[in-house]
Amino acid sequence: MNETLIRALSGAVYILLLLSCILYSNITFYILFGLFLALAVLEFCKLVRLNYVVPLIIAIFSYVIFYNTPFNQVYDGTITIISILVSIQLAFFLFSKKEKAFKKHEKWLYLIGYIILPFIILTKIPIGVNGYNPRILIGIFILIWTNDTFAYVVGKSIGKHKLFERISPKKTIEGFFGGLTFSVLGSIVIAKFFIGTSNIWIWIGIAILVSIFATLGDLIQSKFKRLAGVKDSGKIMPGHGGILDRLDSIIYVAPFIFLFYQILNYVS
Repeated sequence: MNETLIRALSGAVYILLLLSCILYSNITFYILFGLFLALAVLEFCKLVRLNYVVPLIIAIFSYVIFYNTPFNQVYDGTITIISILVSIQLAFFLFSKKEKAFKKHEKWLYLIGYIILPFIILTKIPIGVNGYNPRILIGIFILIWTNDTFAYVVGKSIGKHKLFERISPKKTIEGFFGGLTFSVLGSIVIAKFFIGTSNIWIWIGIAILVSIFATLGDLIQSKFKRLAGVKDSGKIMPGHGGILDRLDSIIYVAPFIFLFYQILNYVS
């Protein structure tokens, strides 16, 4: 079968599964992302050469225990700050020119702060003032897809200046700003016609966070794969790679969006 057709069908199945599980109920959403977490842990352990048994047990146990806990400023603030500190460390890792094997404590640090905690945080993002609101998370996914699509289109059309050639030769500065521009425009449409809120500035803020940190998340995952000497993190999605290849943007940006939520909640 044609590779492009395989990629298109695989992507369509992924999007259909993702949207249907998020929209159907909070239970199907939690189950799907619990499965995604397990697969992400397996892929990450393979990338950094860490035995997966204990990490998988810790990930599943943590997810089951904490995924549906009520909002708590101390607890939620703590896991958010831990995840963001690890994200900052990963940014240093991205820009560092040193390419060496990870130390054992680094593998565990990244496993917890880059994989496990962001998935737990993701289960909290769709919780709005009236309970579970699937449109919040779908809106964020739409912004990520918009950013990726227009970064590619604009970069391919007029991109001349490389964004980070050492890690991702195809990304350009023009593409980044193209993705950012269309994400902001898309956030206005999402806020008004999909979410149904008049406060579009919140969604513009989310769009900016998505463009910056989703791009960083994609680059960081690319560096993990480069150090591992692989093209994709896994093979579960024909033509697309693994779960981490699909979710690297959302898991990196999630803690920053959740911190944004908490700041808005504190201010209000």
